[in-house]
Amino acid sequence: MVIPLMFLSCTATKKVSDSAALKGDVDQSLTESTVDINDIKAHIHYLASDEMRGRDTPSNELNIAARYLSTSMMRYGVKPLPGYEDYLQKVPMKTVTPADTGMIKIGTHEMALLTDFLPLDGDNFEVSAETIFLNRGTEKDYEKADVKGKIVVTICGYEGQDNPQEWFYAAKQKQALSKKNGAVAHVEIYKNPQIPFVFLARFFSGSATMLDDEPEEDGFPMVWVNAGSEAAINTLKEGGKTRCNIYVDGMKVEPVKTYNVVGMVEGSDPELKNEYIIYSAHYDHVGVGREVEGDSIYNGARDNAVGSVTVLEAAENLALHPTKRSALFIFFTGEEKGLLGSQYYADNPIIPLNKVTYCFNSDNAGYNDTSVATIIGLERTHAENLIQQACTTYGLKAIQDNMPQEGLFDRSDNVNFAKKGVPAPTFSLGITAFDETVNTYYHQPADGPNTLDYDYLLKFFKSYVYACRLIGNTSQSVFWKEGDKYYDAGKELYGK
Repeated sequence: MVIPLMFLSCTATKKVSDSAALKGDVDQSLTESTVDINDIKAHIHYLASDEMRGRDTPSNELNIAARYLSTSMMRYGVKPLPGYEDYLQKVPMKTVTPADTGMIKIGTHEMALLTDFLPLDGDNFEVSAETIFLNRGTEKDYEKADVKGKIVVTICGYEGQDNPQEWFYAAKQKQALSKKNGAVAHVEIYKNPQIPFVFLARFFSGSATMLDDEPEEDGFPMVWVNAGSEAAINTLKEGGKTRCNIYVDGMKVEPVKTYNVVGMVEGSDPELKNEYIIYSAHYDHVGVGREVEGDSIYNGARDNAVGSVTVLEAAENLALHPTKRSALFIFFTGEEKGLLGSQYYADNPIIPLNKVTYCFNSDNAGYNDTSVATIIGLERTHAENLIQQACTTYGLKAIQDNMPQEGLFDRSDNVNFAKKGVPAPTFSLGITAFDETVNTYYHQPADGPNTLDYDYLLKFFKSYVYACRLIGNTSQSVFWKEGDKYYDAGKELYGK
């Protein structure tokens, strides 16, 4: 049953804060003129209701959520972008049902599907050819070798990379190089203590949703093999005249319909309106899963209805009271499937990224400290002082991520913009550790709208909206601090 859109009634005009007005802080006054606790509750209770069934990607409920976000922006006066009159950017995805049979044979060795190897791409296939080992598979490696008609064998990732997510991107690049140079398949050797092969196999044993925006690579076999099969790996690396036979069967691919939700507000300054600030959050979650204490719906109130509503509150505020810079509001699909919606947008931006000054993302796992807001990447850009000021104003302390071992900066949608050079921190609820308090709700059915501290959320939302206003109006630099990992990418993007 589809929920009536009962929360789409007109919002009453809110009262401007007298105290802020007396202080002469216009941006604070304008922040308080729209951010309302009842609106916050209504939005979160809708998006994280049982009827939304955890907003999985893909699902009908996720598309209903997309319509809710788009009509909310329409009601606020946020404008659609040219060519996207319904506020929806279609994100091409596919759901892949994994193969049920497969084998790699090399010399006297046999490697079994899931236990010893995993197909990353290529649908069902069967190939037989000699192998050639190209170490890491860089462009220089290909320049030195004749791979035509052969199965290319490489080590996962590039030199210096240890993040399995980076290895997926690298695998796509190597796949394209192998196909371009006439190879018939590509095999990569996987060994990473962060995600042991057995855990990777569990992930690939179920249906997977992924982007479907590179049809030119479809049909080219790409597999990862377990480095633990040492004898077979050594034979693969030897190359020569020993033929390698690979077959995979039973895989099914189905295209799915899913969207990013995008809207904009033009800036008020004749010159600065040509610069855009992205305010973003993902609106998907993990759907319906394993039952816990009689509940199998993973509502995703904290992750990430809170983040989505944070951006909705900014959209309402900036539509009524634009900042000098233009605002671009983006709600991403498929974050839980591997940051897919943001990856697609960053690769296919509606507004060129060199016109985007900043990306202010909002994403959450949960909270265990209601005296703070945790900003992932706070110390990495020159907007640090503005974000701190906004939080302090509403009784919160802005703290940087103190859990570097979790790699949080690279686990949310902001990273896809950072890679392009756009300064992009993530504004999160107060989290200082993945402790019992957080894990009780993180990706659990317990994460429902009735378990939230709305007095804390009101401070959190006001802090975000106020920070948006300060960043949108500032005359100071909000660029990466020199020495940051993405500083050089930013200089290249903006021609600095």
